[in-house]
Amino acid sequence: MTARAAAGPQATVEVRDLRAADLEAVARIDALHTGRRKTAYWKRVLPSFVGRRARPDRVGIGAALAGRLVGYLLGEVRAFEFGSEPCGWVFAIGVDPGRLRKGVASLLLDEACLRFREAGVPHVRTMVRRNDVPVMSFFRANGFVGGSFVQLALELGDRS
Repeated sequence: MTARAAAGPQATVEVRDLRAADLEAVARIDALHTGRRKTAYWKRVLPSFVGRRARPDRVGIGAALAGRLVGYLLGEVRAFEFGSEPCGWVFAIGVDPGRLRKGVASLLLDEACLRFREAGVPHVRTMVRRNDVPVMSFFRANGFVGGSFVQLALELGDRS
């Protein structure tokens, strides 16, 4: 699939399946957003998202500009406890800071939603830190709203 993320011939962005060779670019983009280089994590996680047909319940897509990876999205079909039906989950999305606000993430999300539909699930979910306003705004601008589940957390630090 090829799509335009912004006006001009230099802005043609190819949305494609992730490849094993994308590992370093994914780790680099993630580090630019999180402040931590997690190469070991990506070496462990990324291989199971490479090769679309190998795992139809997984989505591993990249956005490339002139052959260089400028964005990625990872997701999978999951069903959790507490009565949640199978749905698509987006659990990682990242765009090179030089390509932010140029439609790259939306192209990735559109392709992921298409693939989730093909997998037969009716909903897509994600989790976002409530203080991560740019990411929250991105998902809301793309139609995401508060869901029917509330995530709860418990700190185990000094619990007796």
